[in-house]
Parts: sequence; structure tokens; C-alpha cells
Amino acid sequence: MSTDWEQMIDDYLRSLAAAGQRRATLTLRRNHLNRIAKCIGCAPQEVTAEALVNWFGRQTHWKLETRRAYRSAARKFFQWAYATGRVGVDLSDALPVVHQITPPPRPTPDAVWDAALGAADLRSRLMLRLAAEAGLRRGEVARLQTGDVLDGVDGPRLVVDGKGGKTRVVPISDSLARAVQAGAAGHTPGAPEHGYLFPAPGGGHLTVQYVGLLITRLMPDGYTMHGLRHRFATRAYRGTRNLRAVQVLLGHASIVTTERYTAVDDAEIRAAMVAAIGD
Repeated sequence: MSTDWEQMIDDYLRSLAAAGQRRATLTLRRNHLNRIAKCIGCAPQEVTAEALVNWFGRQTHWKLETRRAYRSAARKFFQWAYATGRVGVDLSDALPVVHQITPPPRPTPDAVWDAALGAADLRSRLMLRLAAEAGLRRGEVARLQTGDVLDGVDGPRLVVDGKGGKTRVVPISDSLARAVQAGAAGHTPGAPEHGYLFPAPGGGHLTVQYVGLLITRLMPDGYTMHGLRHRFATRAYRGTRNLRAVQVLLGHASIVTTERYTAVDDAEIRAAMVAAIGD
């Protein structure tokens, strides 16, 4: 990779850091841009729309989400590079839009949930509960701290350090609040009572990937920690029929995203049909 790429990527990432982007986001962007730089075969000032499209077109093994992530990285980088005068052509719109295929909701079934709880140690059990009872993402679980529990007028609330640096506050049960306030000592003997709920041995908190791996190991093939978030959303919607409230609980910017999390069961579909045809 040329020094031009290295310097420009460093400058770009500093601009993202100045805007408050997380370290994990910066690392991901660097990885994507480093690969583009190594494979494109010329300095960033010499990249053409044709070269960029051709390279993306050769990546036929990519999954849809991978393609969307690389497109986003390239688009935002070249948009910034043009705006700051580092390149002479704006390539931000050179790549075709990657149309998203919306998968159906897949909430974790009761049997899988019960089996995972039964097989989990105390630490993993708490991770499971935070995902299924509060709708937290794995990264939100990893970053949780004992001081994130607040006393609300109608019960305890949890301050969630969410995706993209966005913070939300969600109500939780008394039982879950006590488990969080007990700290790491509550699930691991000798661990700290305060600070990160899931501390890493070398300091800080467990990585997002490791938290996800711990939970995936407790589930059958095809099920992940994110399915517990789908479970939470589906059960919350069925209990309230308030999609807007579920959106707030999940921390989604768009209610369209929330709709993808709430599964409709066969009984509800049949009931809708019966209501349509009348007596």
C-alpha cells in the first residue's frame, strides 16, 4: 500500500474520531480501506470510477452485508477526499446502490431460549437476559457498567450505550436491575463489584465478538444472540401493539427497521383473514 493511501486514510480516520466515532468503527473503516488500497493498484488520486466498479464487481463471493459495508466505506472516504481537496474527482456516487434484501424476523423460539438458559453459567445467563429481556445488542451488553442502572418513578431503568454512540434509556425489571448492580462479582467470584459488568482480563470490557461467541455456543446452529433481540421485539409488540414504543426500546432510527424485528405468527395471520371475510 502506498504512502499516499496510508496518509490519506490516517487523515480521514482522524476526521471521524473528531466527529466522535467509536474506536470499533474506526478499526472497521481502516480494515475496509486498507483492503481497497491494496487491491485497487494505484494511488488514491488516480482511482477512477471504472476501476472502483470493476474491483467491486470481481468480489462475487461477498455476502450482501459485506458489499454494503465496503461500499459505504469507499463512498464516504472518497466523498471526504474530494471535499477536502485531496482528490480531483468525486467518486462517492460511482458505485451502484446495493439493494437490501429484507430477511424475515427470526425471534429465538421458547425451546431454544429455555435450553440456552439451562446450559449457561451465571455470566452467560446474564448476557442472555440482557438481550432477551431488555433487547440489547451484543455490543451494548459488552459495554454495560454497574452505574448504568437508574431509579425511575415507575421502576429501574438502564442507560444503554447504543450503536453509533447513541444513548437510550430502557425500563428493566427489578430482578435484572439487581443483577446488573451486583457487578461482575455477582456472576464471577473474585471479580470487581463496580465498573464493567463483563470485564476483560487485561482491562476494559469483553469484546463484542467474544460476547456473541459465548452466547452462540449455547444455541443450536442457525441461532445467534441477535435472535434474542428479535424475540424481545416480537414479544413487546404482541403485548402492546405499540410499534413506536418498541422502536424506542430498541433504539432504531427508523420504524421501518423495527418492523423487520417483529414476527407475525400464523394465528395472527389467520385472525386477520377471518376479520377480512367477516361471518
